[in-house]
Amino acid sequence: MKTEQITLNTPFEMPPLSIPNFSEYPQFSILDFGAKQGENQHLKEGNNNAIADAILAANKARGGTVFIPKGIWLCGKIHLKSYVNLHLAEGATLLFSEDPQDYLPAVKTTWEGMECYNYSPLIYAYHCQHIAISGKGKLKAKLDVWAKWYERPKAHMDALASLYHMSSTGVDVSMRQMVYKGANLRPHFVQLNRCKHVLVEDISIEDSPFWVLHPFLCQHVVIRRVKVKANGHNNDGVDPEMTQNMLIEDCTFEQGDDALAVKSGRNHDAWRLNTPTRNLVMRHCFIKKAHHLAVLGSELSGGIENVLIEHCQLDEVTDYEGAGHLLFIKTNERRGGIVKNIYMQNIQAVNLSGAVLSIETDVLYQWRTLVPTYERRLTQITGIYLKDIKLESANYLSKIEGQKEAPIKNVYLENIALSHIKVVDIDNTHVINFTQR
Repeated sequence: MKTEQITLNTPFEMPPLSIPNFSEYPQFSILDFGAKQGENQHLKEGNNNAIADAILAANKARGGTVFIPKGIWLCGKIHLKSYVNLHLAEGATLLFSEDPQDYLPAVKTTWEGMECYNYSPLIYAYHCQHIAISGKGKLKAKLDVWAKWYERPKAHMDALASLYHMSSTGVDVSMRQMVYKGANLRPHFVQLNRCKHVLVEDISIEDSPFWVLHPFLCQHVVIRRVKVKANGHNNDGVDPEMTQNMLIEDCTFEQGDDALAVKSGRNHDAWRLNTPTRNLVMRHCFIKKAHHLAVLGSELSGGIENVLIEHCQLDEVTDYEGAGHLLFIKTNERRGGIVKNIYMQNIQAVNLSGAVLSIETDVLYQWRTLVPTYERRLTQITGIYLKDIKLESANYLSKIEGQKEAPIKNVYLENIALSHIKVVDIDNTHVINFTQR
């Protein structure tokens, strides 16, 4: 297939990225397969069939663009196939149903770093290659039901504990069936599962049941000029997980959680899959709102290495006291994994309620009392580089809470222009070789 090659200048060795180019392939309009505009429920099934048939036709042609014309198109789940570009014209909106039944049967997916069978992501690709989601249209999720599922009552927490126990004791993924009454494990908006040569460009995404863009066990992924506005619970912008060779550029994020949340699996599942997130670049992005600009973890058991975040801007946040941290690395005694070669440079921000750099090694949240530690593995963290960062205020320049048994190593801060420190500049414990210039 015709491809585009992208070469990046990084402080670590990174191969050129290879992504599909659909400019010379045929177009398959969903109108020709019977799709009809509108939000009426009776249109949904016909649109589902039309989109699926257009995807199949493009796949059989070994390359094609599924064209979504201007208008609102109510639909359920979309499952991509190899050699397909899902393209939304300007003014087009794919409006995804709020009915959980539209995302069945269950598919092989994940929940916070653990593999399972759950509701299908709204857009899902499994073992695909040379795929794209493009165009200046919009992907929008109806939240009528998902917003109610944002809550975490006991039945939901019991389901999470059950999944944790299964993943910790080697229960086969096929047996981890999580679609049952009360479990309420919300689906991702877009999950690219074990895919290669992926492009997501120009689209807008509004609202989401769960994580918005989730490349899982993927290779060669580019996300560019995408606008995300999702202010619900767990609404991270992009969650690369066990994904290698990836670029995120020229994107805008307005999130109910983190803008960039880098993952690599949770505990035993990650140790089984044994695939680090590696060679990730995020550049020229604008963060209108987020809990943190970039977070690594806490699901990082497979390891995270070679990450570059540069030339990004974090806007003033008005509905709470600023974003938390610019770079936040979080883990705990159950994770294991290695985090190394992490670079953040040329960043502008306004006010932080946390730190420019924060590293915490005992982050367990509700899991501390919900489930036990099956196996204790500490995370090794080394090689963290921040330079040329400018902001008005923060509680800390650096707040690192390492562990005596596994101290944080080799942290370098250079040319950090911080006008006002609200608490103290440096609050570090168990750090070896910390340099500030």
